[in-house]
Amino acid sequence: MGNNNTPTIKKTFPVLQMGCASCAVNIENLLKSEQGVVSVNVNYASSSVILEFIPQETNPEILKKSVQSIGYDLLIYEEENNNQQVEDINSKKFKELKRKTIGAVLLALPIFIISMFFMNIPYANYIMWALATPVLFFFGKSFYINAFKHAKHFSANMDTLVALSTSVAYSFSVFNALYPEFWTNRGLEAHVYFEAVAVIIAFILIGKLLEEKAKGNASSAIKKLMGLQPNTVMVVKDNGNQVETPLENIIIGDIIIVKPGDKIAVDGELTEGSSYVDESMLSGEPIASLKAETNKVFAGTINQKGSFKFRAEKVGSETMLAHIIKMVQDAQGSKAPVQKLVDKIAGIFVPSVIIISIIAFIIWIVFGSDNGLTHGILALVTVLVIACPCALGLATPTAIMVGMGKGAENGILIKDAESLELSKKINAIVLDKTGTITEGKPMVTDIFWLNNDDSSKAILVSLENQSEHPLADAIIDYFGDTEQAIITGFESITGKGAKASIGNAIYIAGNKNLLIENNIQFDKDLIEKSKELIKQSNSIVWFSDNEKALALIGIEDKIKPSSKEAIKKLRNLGIEIYMLTGDNQTSAELIAKKAGIEHYKAETLPHQKAEFVRNLQERGKIVAMIGDGINDSAALAQANISIAMGKGSDIAMDVAKMTIISSDLNKIPMAIKLSKQTVITIKQNLFWAFIYNIIGIPIAAGLLYPITGFLLDPMIAGGAMALSSVSVVSNSLRLKLKK
Repeated sequence: MGNNNTPTIKKTFPVLQMGCASCAVNIENLLKSEQGVVSVNVNYASSSVILEFIPQETNPEILKKSVQSIGYDLLIYEEENNNQQVEDINSKKFKELKRKTIGAVLLALPIFIISMFFMNIPYANYIMWALATPVLFFFGKSFYINAFKHAKHFSANMDTLVALSTSVAYSFSVFNALYPEFWTNRGLEAHVYFEAVAVIIAFILIGKLLEEKAKGNASSAIKKLMGLQPNTVMVVKDNGNQVETPLENIIIGDIIIVKPGDKIAVDGELTEGSSYVDESMLSGEPIASLKAETNKVFAGTINQKGSFKFRAEKVGSETMLAHIIKMVQDAQGSKAPVQKLVDKIAGIFVPSVIIISIIAFIIWIVFGSDNGLTHGILALVTVLVIACPCALGLATPTAIMVGMGKGAENGILIKDAESLELSKKINAIVLDKTGTITEGKPMVTDIFWLNNDDSSKAILVSLENQSEHPLADAIIDYFGDTEQAIITGFESITGKGAKASIGNAIYIAGNKNLLIENNIQFDKDLIEKSKELIKQSNSIVWFSDNEKALALIGIEDKIKPSSKEAIKKLRNLGIEIYMLTGDNQTSAELIAKKAGIEHYKAETLPHQKAEFVRNLQERGKIVAMIGDGINDSAALAQANISIAMGKGSDIAMDVAKMTIISSDLNKIPMAIKLSKQTVITIKQNLFWAFIYNIIGIPIAAGLLYPITGFLLDPMIAGGAMALSSVSVVSNSLRLKLKK
């Protein structure tokens, strides 16, 4: 294990050849023992490992060899190609598995029919033996290969169970087919269990096939996100030629042409042309955004009607879309706290089952009278078959994967499983004001003209168009396409406003002090209006000619329409809401009142926000912090659940465990509901997984035989085992359908 002060690398690698949850435990234990490895998290459901290691002490090649030594494999090439190659490997694996399953079922079916209805035909045992052999050693050979690899390292997994149970049953049946007199001389029938062996392998392969299909379904959210990028783009070369270029060959600085209806391939800045772009995948807003020169565009968004060229600024794994995909992948690969417990259980489960099967075998031989050996062998086989840790291993990850996928589809990106599991316990929420409760963008709310005369508005817009003041944009946006006047002698007065001339007249736009300095007269009505606006915590811009004030403009950062509704929903869930802002007391009080928030704190600095969260935690609260800026990052890191607004800063999104892409607070109650549904699903899955084993193992060992004379057939045990995995996966997929 590494030293905390040493720089480490954290990477996610696909893992191949895992057969069940205890495979994940074995790989994890092996990698943890490697020199230079700081942390390991192997996830069976997403077939991946998150590895943190010290590059001076180890590297992916060494770790790959280590994993290969116990029969698995790591894919360690660059992440850009990972997704496609893993997709290809998984697709090939699925086709191969499908072929094996169909082959096993086609051979197992006649064996089953003969054993049930035609046992008296000549050579019945030999026909079944001939059909069962390829099922075992061709279609089911992977179980034996994997079991052998594990045995070499004194470890066991689900393949060990399958290999042990089927080989014991097969050997037993071969002996009975060749030497039936061993039993008949003792007054017993020489039963063969070729049908059980074949049906067990067929059932387990069907279960694996359904499992793989479900795992594919569960990660469909990532595939949908990946599908938002085109595979090739048109790059404009220096000589003006357009060349179709694969997405992975695009480099920063390339000029890309986008035609109507095209998907945008990478993040960049417009250099020529303009268009409306559908950015709903980022913002959740159905209205397309106007893009003109110098505007930013993002990978995965869709161009509408116009054409434009843009310069690539972020490519490959740096694009906003790639970050979103990475977040979903990391989230689906992370483990919920409950999963860590399940993995421990799976690790000790297989050896325990082997011990139980041996004990059952011995008890039958000692106490089973004449048929003790036969029943002992049957009990041994049946216990090994029914007790499969697959359902147990799939219980949590499949629910987490489906839950996170559903979150992603609804614009809620969840970085880790712990946040998804913990969200249902939130009882205090701390909200940043600007950009979280409010729009985060100043907007004109009121404009009053002297004597209702707005004839000089073209001059006001022209003046603000050249101003650098942040409130100038709000005024320009408000007036839209107003025709502009030609002004001369423009002068920007930092912190106060701007002035310019038209002919002999001078016009001023700025704060009250700037107008007073220029001896401007104020109308009594406008002064009264300004007092009202100040009470409502509006920012004020005055507009005048060289004699008198002509207009008064009120500007404020409006509350988002969804904020009030969301805060009401959260309060109805019994959650305490707190608002923190760096803004002044008056403004904070007004916003809190409008939004329906009782507890608020104004003029807070970044470290004070984090302290506030810590104080709530010390009072025993499970705190969610919701923010969008760099100033919120300390508080986000401190909170139990950190939620960033998608239109906020990259730093806030990096720190936060959840991101609301559309910045709509209504998604928070939705995330809490999703958390509750996911946790319920995990509990149901664990119940199903455990109940199968708790009921099945004692029955398989022959517990009911002394009471009812019932002995569980190994074939039925195989069916029950496959069914337990299928029921768990199906239950997880039900999450998708929940509202």
